[in-house]
Formats: sequence, C-alpha cells, structure tokens
Amino acid sequence: MTATASAVDNRQANQNRLNVKLKIHPVILAGGSGTRLWPMSREQHPKQLIGLLGEDSLLQSTTRRLEGLDAGYPVAEQMVVVCNEEHRFTTAEQLRVSGKASRLILEPCARDTAPALTLAALTVLAQDEDGIMVVMPADHAVADLDGFRAAVAAGVRHAANGPVVTMGIVPARAETGYGYIHIGASLPAIGNEDNGAIDAHQLDRFVEKPHLELAQHYVESKEYWWNSGIFILRASTWLKAVRHFQPAIHDACEAAHKQGAADGDFFRVQRDAFGACPSNSIDYAVMEQLSGDTSVCSGVVVPLDAGWSDVGSWDAIWDILPKDSDDNVGRGNVMFEGAASTFAHSEGRLIACVGTQDLVVVETDDAILVADKRRVQEVKKVVGRIREAHRREAVIHRKVHRPWGHYDSVDVGERFQVKRIVVKPGAQLSLQMHHHRAEHWIVVRGTALVTRGDERFIVSENESAYIPLGITHRLENPGKMPLEIIEVQSGSYLGEDDIVRFDDSYGRRT
Repeated sequence: MTATASAVDNRQANQNRLNVKLKIHPVILAGGSGTRLWPMSREQHPKQLIGLLGEDSLLQSTTRRLEGLDAGYPVAEQMVVVCNEEHRFTTAEQLRVSGKASRLILEPCARDTAPALTLAALTVLAQDEDGIMVVMPADHAVADLDGFRAAVAAGVRHAANGPVVTMGIVPARAETGYGYIHIGASLPAIGNEDNGAIDAHQLDRFVEKPHLELAQHYVESKEYWWNSGIFILRASTWLKAVRHFQPAIHDACEAAHKQGAADGDFFRVQRDAFGACPSNSIDYAVMEQLSGDTSVCSGVVVPLDAGWSDVGSWDAIWDILPKDSDDNVGRGNVMFEGAASTFAHSEGRLIACVGTQDLVVVETDDAILVADKRRVQEVKKVVGRIREAHRREAVIHRKVHRPWGHYDSVDVGERFQVKRIVVKPGAQLSLQMHHHRAEHWIVVRGTALVTRGDERFIVSENESAYIPLGITHRLENPGKMPLEIIEVQSGSYLGEDDIVRFDDSYGRRT
C-alpha cells in the first residue's frame, strides 16, 4: 500500500471516528465532445458550452442545479470543474458569467471520466479532510430542479456512510442508447418526509447498452433503470475504489496531480504523467466491478424522477423542447408548412420546412445537417468522415471564441482571408509575428491600440493599419466598448499555426 493510500484510509477512519463535519463538493465533468450534436457541437466548442435549450449553456445550467440544496451538510464555496485544456477560457468565462466560484482542473488530453473523477477527488482531499462529491456531467438537462435536489439530498445521506451512490432513471421506454442498472433489494430511506426521504435500492450490477429486444425486456421487468451518469460519493471512497480496481489510473492521476501547478484560475496537472494514464469511464473502471467485489465499498441506487435527459442527440433535443400542434420544434429563423414531428434549428438563414416528417435540420454558418430523426445516432459517423478528410468543420465553427473575444472567418480565397474580429474592452491579443502573411486592419467600431515593431499608435473608426509580413505586432482595446475590426490577411499560407508568440496575457504557447 502506498503512503498516499494509507493516508486516504487513515483520513476516512479518523473522520468517521471523530465525526468531522463533511462538506458537499459539487463536481462537474466538462470534458465531452458531443459529436452526435454536430454541426452545433464541434471539437473546440463542444455541446456543454452551447445554449442548446435556452440562453444558458448546458454547463451554466449544471452549475445552478444544486442551488438551495438542503441535505444536512454545508456546500463548499468552490465547485470543482474538470475540463479539457483547449476549452479552458470559454469554460472559465461561462463560469464567471454564472457567478460561480470554481476550481478548474485542466486535462492536457482526453482520458474519459474515471481519470477526471480521480483528479477531482484528489483536489477535494487537498482542500478538506474529506468531502461528499456530487458528480454531474456538464451536458445533461434537468427539468424539475426541486425533484433533482430532493434525490441528491437522499443520495448524500447514503454516501456519507461510505457507499457509492448512483442516480437511476426509471425507464419510460426501451432505449438502446443508455446503459442500465440492475437494482437489488430495497433499502430503508435515510431521513424523513420533512427532509426529502426517498427509498433506495442496493446496486446489483451495471449492464452495457442493450439491443432493442433486450432493452424491452429490461423495461418490462421493472428491475432495470437507466444509468444517468450522476454519482454521489465521498472523495476518499472513490480513491480507495479506483486504487483497488484500477491502480494504473490511480497512480498516474496521483502523480499528475502532485506534480501539477496552479496557473491563475486554473490547475494544470502534469502533462506527461497524465498522458500515461489509461483511458476508462467511471462505469467500466469501477461501477461494473462493484457487483463482483464489494470489499472496498457497496453500491446504492437512488431513483431520479426530475425530467432528466443526457442531451446526447438531436432527437433528445426535440423531445425536451416545447412543440407546436404538429409536434414540430423550431428554433431561430424557422417556418413550418404542412410539416410534422420535425426539428429545425437556424443560426441565421431562414429554414422553411414544407411537408417534412420526422426530420432534423440544423443550420450553422458553415454547415447544414439534414437527417432522419430516427437515425440521428449516425451523425457521429459523418463527423468521423469529416475528420478523416481533415476538414475544419469537425473541429471549429466559423466563429471562433478566444479569451480576448472572438473572430469570424467571413471569406477565404487562395491567397487571402477576411476576418471580423471583436476584442473585449481592456483585452489584448498576444504580441506576435507571422512568417507567411501580412495583415490589414480596418476599425469599424471602437478604438484600437496597435503595436507595430517599435511603434505604438491609436487607430480610430474608419481608419486602418497595415502589418507587413515578419513584423512583430499586437492589437489592444483600450476602450470601454467592444472593438470591432475587419482583418484582411494576404500571403502564401494563412493557417492559424503561423503565429510566433512573444508575449501572451493568457499563457498560450500556440
């Protein structure tokens, strides 16, 4: 047993003996890619960062889900959010707008949910002697927040005693896209009706996504519930379990966390140590193992009846949103004529659906999806083909978010590119240079402070500045309103990797 393993066990034993007051630590896993929700969801701007159901992104909705939770334990002031390093600035900005204090843990590469939860548990133990983690994926939807908090409160009371608690959804239909949980014997509720007592079950076993006939059998038996992917457990319990069942994951994450370092609002785990970590999900790594080996901890299933959806595909979006009298859902610039059971989402251009049935139409600036609603799971295959063709539509949108603002690629040709750039008040781009292109900046709104070689000068509305190839330069917004410019690039190569950074406020190397 390692020194850390012994420390975890001793910490839990001491806490149980001394009855130290536990805190609830909200943990949000925000590392998904959401390929089935293309073209809205892209590799560099995935579904949890998009307002698919309203003004708030799915991540922002998740951060508010535990507001008002009363489970008999205080809630920690900071939530723990684990996200991909590529998404750090957008994630941090959305959390700032939500007004949520957060500890952002950056994954340098994707390793699935078991390593992500291990990093979160190590972070919780570094903050407190122990804590009850409420682990929520950032890409779910919940309609009934009171019902959600009641189920979480019941789960917290079970988890405080040591078991791993998972939230199960009583299935409304045979669904082949979800994993299932086989529930065991009933357990007495902890608490009373005044504080939201909910009956629970022993966890018998996790089962993989079934084929349709088997899914129908599961539903009819009433013994199998959908796996929501929401877990409640003590940080020490998870570390003990992952160390027992997946020691390679535990040791790699422990080394990556120990060698990590704070970077402003972020915590960067050590890149090489985390890169050596096996990739595995919470379900496969630990939960499926508990049914055969309960020596580490037991499992409990708490029912969640709160209008839950994993928002995994376009038909799930259609299912959640309000419909017209013909079961159509339209978002944005959409018109229906004689259509039925159709979902249409427009980011700008008019979509007119005439006589359509069971159809999904999604329009963005650079791509349009048209799909049979019954086959939207196959969107993932199309995204795979787009990646294989090395097309940018799988990776980024035409509008690209940056920590200083955003840019929109308006037009592109063989030796030129036109961008609309918006810089937030007080923000600045990196001090940089290009080997293969020159740039011409025209200010259309606001005031720009331009660095060009040894010069620094102001460019006002309807004025311009020329940046020759190979000259060090920087664009800043010294004003109190957004700066908007049109940038015309010209040269032999116009890729985003033709940037040499000399100074960057956001710690970017590339």
